[in-house]
Amino acid sequence: MTRPDPALAHGWCALTALHGRIEAHVERALQAEHELSVREFSVLDVLSGQHDDTGGHFRMNQLADAVVLSQSATTRLVTRLEDRGLLGRYLCPTDRRGIYTNVTEAGLALLAAARPTNDRALAEALDAAEQRPELAPLAAVVRTLGAAPATTG
Repeated sequence: MTRPDPALAHGWCALTALHGRIEAHVERALQAEHELSVREFSVLDVLSGQHDDTGGHFRMNQLADAVVLSQSATTRLVTRLEDRGLLGRYLCPTDRRGIYTNVTEAGLALLAAARPTNDRALAEALDAAEQRPELAPLAAVVRTLGAAPATTG
């Protein structure tokens, strides 16, 4: 019989606590300054990186994976952003069954305005986490990941 590893559970609890604190802090800042949720910001951010080359547009399941939501929740979120004029949908020119979602000019403007708020709130949340001994190592890792160059696999 394998003995449970309390360090593993402790690490997982610390990670979820860090995530919860960061998300709550960023959410409050984005809502207060831009009437935008963390998930809405994430969708706009992910979709703003699309391009027209092969594989350059996200399918709804890819977007759902990128923003860590179910496909149905992602579809509802995209519809809300479309209703606000921040996203637009159109048929794929090569496959009439496919529907693309693009960020509108208004969406790009809101994303540009919200990005400094997001970055500032994230830095503040990490600063606060670094003051807590159980979260400080994880906050340091997050900062390291942000500074590391992206790798492709």
